[in-house]
Amino acid sequence: MDAELKSLKIDRSKRTPESSKGAARWVAAGIGALVLLGAGRIIAQRMNAAAEVRIQRVAAIAGAAPAGIVLNATGYVVAAHTIEVAAKVVGKVKWIGVDKGDHVQEGQVLVLLEDDEYQAQLQQARGNLATLQARLDEALHGSRPEEIAQALANVNTARADLENARVTLNRTKGLVAESVAPRQSLDDAQARYDSSAAKVNAAEKAYELVKLGPRQEQIDALRGQVEQARGMVAYAETALKDTVIRAPVTGTILERAVEKGEFLTTSFVGDRGAKGYVVSLADLNDLEVELDISQNDFAKLRAAERGVVTTDAFADRKYDGFIKEIAPEANRQKATVQVKVRIEKPDGLLRPDMNASVAFNQAVRAAAIERGYR
Repeated sequence: MDAELKSLKIDRSKRTPESSKGAARWVAAGIGALVLLGAGRIIAQRMNAAAEVRIQRVAAIAGAAPAGIVLNATGYVVAAHTIEVAAKVVGKVKWIGVDKGDHVQEGQVLVLLEDDEYQAQLQQARGNLATLQARLDEALHGSRPEEIAQALANVNTARADLENARVTLNRTKGLVAESVAPRQSLDDAQARYDSSAAKVNAAEKAYELVKLGPRQEQIDALRGQVEQARGMVAYAETALKDTVIRAPVTGTILERAVEKGEFLTTSFVGDRGAKGYVVSLADLNDLEVELDISQNDFAKLRAAERGVVTTDAFADRKYDGFIKEIAPEANRQKATVQVKVRIEKPDGLLRPDMNASVAFNQAVRAAAIERGYR
């Protein structure tokens, strides 16, 4: 029996180093597998916990939402109409009297441009008009009595010369017939008579023209020149007036774009060159909330839908509003449709670009229908 037991004993002295290394590798692999399994289990537990937390949050939000909700949408407060006040004429800024955030009234002076050049252009245009108006008045009044008398005197002088030439011609004819004077003398006398007769004819016609005055066509041409000159004066006056830039509407200055000494232009605008506008302003009593509604939710809304507006900055304040505008086309990239909700009674707390939320619900819709809103 003892011999059999000894035969079953393991002879440890016969173990080789290679067999010991193999065993160690298997043990290490097993330990690594256990570690990986434990880590995977921990990660899965944490992911499940996070999912449960998200589900609880969603449930909490859903529970806090008003009953009968149609849609909750978020967006930004924007000014309904933002105006960039630009110059109508080019020039250098002489004075600017407003700053960002100032409230201005319609017609209030915002900026003055240097106007020396425009003053000179207006003076030149007025001088040209005065000259042409004087010419037209002269034509309309006709010839002065003194001019008529002078023309008549010229006629009488020419007639006297003609009579003298006639007498000389007759005397010369007699002398030539008697062979006292040469033939050349007769030719000279005849030429002098013909010239005097032509002068009489010219003087008489000039006298008639002086009595008639200018032609109607000349008067009409002068009238056209006068009207053109008046237009140039009006243009110069308008250009001078436009060097004073006023507020087109009552509102609040959102941006001041120029400083004293900067150049304004009406054409090309560069990053560091001339400016194209002086200020931007908006009426902060006319505000809207700009929403991007998912196409999946768009069917829940309708034109003039009423809702309640809140902001992140003043969560306890609520404002009534209604859909004023729905974009005529969707945004393909965002898969949304832009909707603008007008805030009916904004206060001084609201500012453009504030985060805002609009809640559309059945209770507001029913109350609006009762009040006659559609």
